[in-house]
Amino acid sequence: MPAKILIIKLGYSETLDKEIGTTTSLGDVLRTTVILNYFKDDDVTWLVDEKAYPLLKGNPFIRRVLVFGPGSVKQLQRERFDTVINLEKGPEICAFSDSVKARRRFGFRLDPGTGAAQAYGGAEMVLSLCLDLEKKKENMKFWQDALASMIGKRWSAREEYILGYKPRSKVKYDIGFNWVVGDKWPNKAWPKKNWQKLERSLKGRYNVSWQKGLRDLDDYMDWINSCRLIVTNDSLGMHLAIALRKKIIALFGPSSSKEVYLYKRGVKLLPKTRYKCVPCLDPVCAQKVNCMEYITPEAVREEIVKMLPAKRR
Repeated sequence: MPAKILIIKLGYSETLDKEIGTTTSLGDVLRTTVILNYFKDDDVTWLVDEKAYPLLKGNPFIRRVLVFGPGSVKQLQRERFDTVINLEKGPEICAFSDSVKARRRFGFRLDPGTGAAQAYGGAEMVLSLCLDLEKKKENMKFWQDALASMIGKRWSAREEYILGYKPRSKVKYDIGFNWVVGDKWPNKAWPKKNWQKLERSLKGRYNVSWQKGLRDLDDYMDWINSCRLIVTNDSLGMHLAIALRKKIIALFGPSSSKEVYLYKRGVKLLPKTRYKCVPCLDPVCAQKVNCMEYITPEAVREEIVKMLPAKRR
């Protein structure tokens, strides 16, 4: 009989960051799908926020995708599972997770004494990264590796994100500019003037498409699939490009590039600056000039030419 597994990943808290809120991190939900590689033969239920539902819909390794709410909470509290994996650090979610009947538990739980999230054995290293920014800056583990260690597994670089959505689009653009970032981390954005300068430098050699599908997640995934190469900030679009196995040039500044694995299909560009604060791991920049300004359009163009050397016919 397949084991009955419950994964609780709403997107309210980033698994490897201390921040907890009610703004759904779609990228964090998507990259958590790498965990499904360990449960392909099991009966998996995934509890998620409504906004992230399209990322899990149609996934061949999830039998049920339940949207978080009073009804789903009551239902799951009446069921029994072999394993519960809670990847949310919010105290109320931890309390709910602890109330679900299960033989084994991984991830985060509620400390009844302090009312804060505590880690089960395998997740202690991850929680320590969340609580100590300096330790997180020094972390050399890829995100997937850290996630696997939380449930006692060993990650292989062959184990990728698993996206259920089947794009309707075909490739029609050489390069996609994934230039918009979410409200959570506005300082992750590469300046628009740099995107414009890059576009001018590519004119006549490549056809370029600016980010589409901003109001519809399915349209957004279709747009990413329509591009041969994605130039992107650290954002949901980067993770979608990874999931759709696109060539990627990822631009990093305030967030940690060390945690991101591109599966040998891209490069990561960092600011060439003397700032000692990079990466600051802070959504608000303390400098007069944001570190992202120090990634030049010329450096990005150079990488594009390496990855797409032939002129499009």
